[in-house]
Amino acid sequence: MKINLQKVTRDNWEEAMNLQVREEQTSFVPSVAVSLAKVYIKPDGDQVEYLPFAIYDGEKMVGFIMHAYEEQTTYSYWINGFIIDASQQGKGYGRAAFQAMIDWIKSTFKQCNEIRLTVHKENGNAKKLYERTGFQKTSQMFGNEEVWRFLIKK
Repeated sequence: MKINLQKVTRDNWEEAMNLQVREEQTSFVPSVAVSLAKVYIKPDGDQVEYLPFAIYDGEKMVGFIMHAYEEQTTYSYWINGFIIDASQQGKGYGRAAFQAMIDWIKSTFKQCNEIRLTVHKENGNAKKLYERTGFQKTSQMFGNEEVWRFLIKK
């Protein structure tokens, strides 16, 4: 397995749009189309930037993950829209890609002290992954989603 994150561009966006989670997971995560729309629409305000990435194993696209951030802060760095295609789940891609995203954020944004994400309260598999990676549940909720955070030790 050779995981790498590549920005979604005009060259790979159509392939990314074909990524799908399993049917029982569709209420847990937005579709790639919704995530890509956020890049343009900016639902969290003009100050938030969105960076969509395709997750590859070598040359094969296996998933999608997006980073949203406010560069002038030390805490507003989010991971969202994270999916591994249904046909690729159970192969270790989720854990490897998630760690790659954390490492990328830490190396790109030296001022970042905290990475956040939301997870649907019933998404047990995602919660296990996030916990194993060092994320902790906060007391905050965003609709049906719990807010989790990862503190970066400096």
